[in-house]
Amino acid sequence: MPLALLLFFAGAPGDLESAIRAFSQVYAAVEQNAADPVDPNRALYEGALPGLLRKLDPHSVFFSPGQFDQLKELQTSTSKGFGTVVSVLPGRVIILQTVEGTPAARSGLQPGDEIVAINGIRLDWLDMEQLAGLLGESRRRPAKLDVRRPGTRYLLQFTLTPEALASPSVDRAYMLEPRIGYVRATSFEVETGKQIKEAIEKLGGASLLGLVLDLRGNPGGVLTAGLETAALFLPPGKKLLSIRGRARQAEETSVPERGTPYNFPLAILINGKSASASEIVAGGMQDHDRAVIIGETSFGKGLVQSVYPLSQGTGMALTTAFYFTPSGRSIQKPLSGGQLIGTPLWRSLETQAEFRTESGRLVRGGGGIIPDHLVGTEAMTRLRAALDASGSITSFATSAIKTLPPVTAAFEVNDTLLESLRSFLSENRILPGVSEWSADREWTRSRLRQEIFNQTIGVEKGDEVESRRDPQIRKAVDLLGAAR
Repeated sequence: MPLALLLFFAGAPGDLESAIRAFSQVYAAVEQNAADPVDPNRALYEGALPGLLRKLDPHSVFFSPGQFDQLKELQTSTSKGFGTVVSVLPGRVIILQTVEGTPAARSGLQPGDEIVAINGIRLDWLDMEQLAGLLGESRRRPAKLDVRRPGTRYLLQFTLTPEALASPSVDRAYMLEPRIGYVRATSFEVETGKQIKEAIEKLGGASLLGLVLDLRGNPGGVLTAGLETAALFLPPGKKLLSIRGRARQAEETSVPERGTPYNFPLAILINGKSASASEIVAGGMQDHDRAVIIGETSFGKGLVQSVYPLSQGTGMALTTAFYFTPSGRSIQKPLSGGQLIGTPLWRSLETQAEFRTESGRLVRGGGGIIPDHLVGTEAMTRLRAALDASGSITSFATSAIKTLPPVTAAFEVNDTLLESLRSFLSENRILPGVSEWSADREWTRSRLRQEIFNQTIGVEKGDEVESRRDPQIRKAVDLLGAAR
């Protein structure tokens, strides 16, 4: 056996036939001499084959028969759920909104209800990771909920059966300022390009003076949807991206000849969770000087992956090429620990030190999309962290709503209500100092208004309040105003 291992590791590099022969010798020696019996499926499907692909890059994977079946099921399954929008806190889940016509709404669940147990599992015993896992699992089959309703002495019980729900990828569209629109896309699905156009038209279409397109947290998805989105803002014939790989002919994709793009100023928001198609859109707009990019550097996933069915019900996802922006920047970040970084393609990328936009403006390469304006997220002070982690504002809003007149979009949190919140916090042992309270007073007023809107008018209206204090959105509005 030691001789076989020596032959395996000392084989001539690049000699495929010798390497395969050495592998066969090692496997035969292991099968004959290992202390425990060798399961060939486990040795190959969980060991040798995944190990081979893992050495290429982190995204190339081998699927055992069971894993490949799961992949095919995920590709064809529909999203199921109960139709609730919830606030997830450590050990607590509070319902903010129920969607009309869904199992949650039909059952009688209401905003402000707190779910204390799911299928007999108490939520206050779970950490955030366990809680997220339980919530995901509960959407797969009927779930029994124990619910605490404010003003009700006993726990209420609901049994909900998940149903297929329509979840549009464009979930927010409203006005930030007169004729300055805001549209958020959470992913790129088949209909996303169409949904973005419909949202823009609802806000005013070509009459807008500017648009903020929010791609933060958007992991990508269907490439054609990203290309359709970019084509909404670029004239026909403009290059959108190129694809290059060792074993495939280089391809270029441009804006279709038919189409009338919008011409208003555009700002795109990205962060570290914006990936793939989101980066293609942001990179294309940046390279053509069509949009200002704001936020944080994107994830850096620009791999073309091909899925190959193999024998015995197995499969493989293999990286076969890379995506490049119109200026030639690779969207993919260097893959530490993988061999791709040493290939001729990667070495040629590293030698090109400069990338320029259509107007000659210098932009940085190296993977991911680096914003034109790096802007962080909302600051988190000690008081803000305590209020969010405890769910105090959400709980207070639930009780305060019962004493308020009907809430409309014109509702504002006055000083009396704010002082009532402060008393509520004191009763719950949250005692900020005078300077702390003064520094975060207006932030707290805004958060309380947001939570009251969440539970009365709807989460979308609450998001509008949040956007007013979002530093990345505020920067976008300022820049669009300057462009105008």
